[in-house]
Amino acid sequence: MPLVNPLHPDSNPEVKKLAEFFNETLGFCPNSVLTMMRRPHLAKAFINLNMAVMENHGRITSALKRLIAYVSSNVTGCRYCQAHTIRAAERYGAEQEQLDNVWEYKTHPSFSDAERVALDFAVAASTVPNGVDEELQARLHEYWTEDEIVEILGVIALFGYLNRWNDSMATTLEEGAEASGLALLAGHGWERGKHQ
Repeated sequence: MPLVNPLHPDSNPEVKKLAEFFNETLGFCPNSVLTMMRRPHLAKAFINLNMAVMENHGRITSALKRLIAYVSSNVTGCRYCQAHTIRAAERYGAEQEQLDNVWEYKTHPSFSDAERVALDFAVAASTVPNGVDEELQARLHEYWTEDEIVEILGVIALFGYLNRWNDSMATTLEEGAEASGLALLAGHGWERGKHQ
């Protein structure tokens, strides 16, 4: 049972408009956002940050951003965000081989060296205490510009917020996200957990 119940998507015109936006991008409106809408300024600030972080500026594709978010969410243990990010990676064009082998990214041929270091960064930056060291910093600079590193860390930081929000709220997982979790993650031990 969630800590706080999300608003119904039709609870008021502002929430309805928000739900319509997410219906186009994810196929449903996340219960996390519907919970944030209890304080509309919070929800709007989150949505603006989300749009800024996920905006494409070049080499860091929408699919890679979602895989970074998935790896980060997996490290922190948020099953809600794991299901959401793998669904988003799927919807934003991640290659099936990468979806199927994301945890073999260090050696699987479907990942480039640049993608590998970005995912290593997601793991290190998502651990507590933070695991980003000088060696990883040097590797990042081999493949990514400073602007791109900011973009990658923006994804990791955004999901740090979402992981804490959704795990603490025990946000109820939506059917679409659950379907992606079951299809792509259940073979690696994923389950809904507290997100019933």
